[in-house]
Amino acid sequence: MLYQYLPIGVLALFSFGLAIFFTLCARYLGPRKTSKSKLEPFECGNPSSGHPKTRFSIRFYVVAVVFVVFDIEAIFFFPWAVVFRQLSSGEGLQFLFGAIEMGAFLLALALVLYYVWAKGALEWD
Repeated sequence: MLYQYLPIGVLALFSFGLAIFFTLCARYLGPRKTSKSKLEPFECGNPSSGHPKTRFSIRFYVVAVVFVVFDIEAIFFFPWAVVFRQLSSGEGLQFLFGAIEMGAFLLALALVLYYVWAKGALEWD
């Protein structure tokens, strides 16, 4: 039974090896010129503006949570799409059950999107 997971293991090992390879290539083959701006603790190299402990607007967090909800939606669509062919080739009730389940899931997500949109959480003033 474990042989079914062999392609996933090979892909994981290949991905890990590729990441190590690119990291080592960048470390040993890349330029090593340092400058004052590269040694600054900011990612973009621009001087900071404002205090680092400034509070973010709550809208930033609302949009982030809505993004996570719809990202999880995409994660749940993948397994359903994988077994969709099996559902359609099976009994009629099996396909109907799968379609109703995905419809209920989509309806719940549409209601969440409508609620968030109606409350104006996606508007940036």
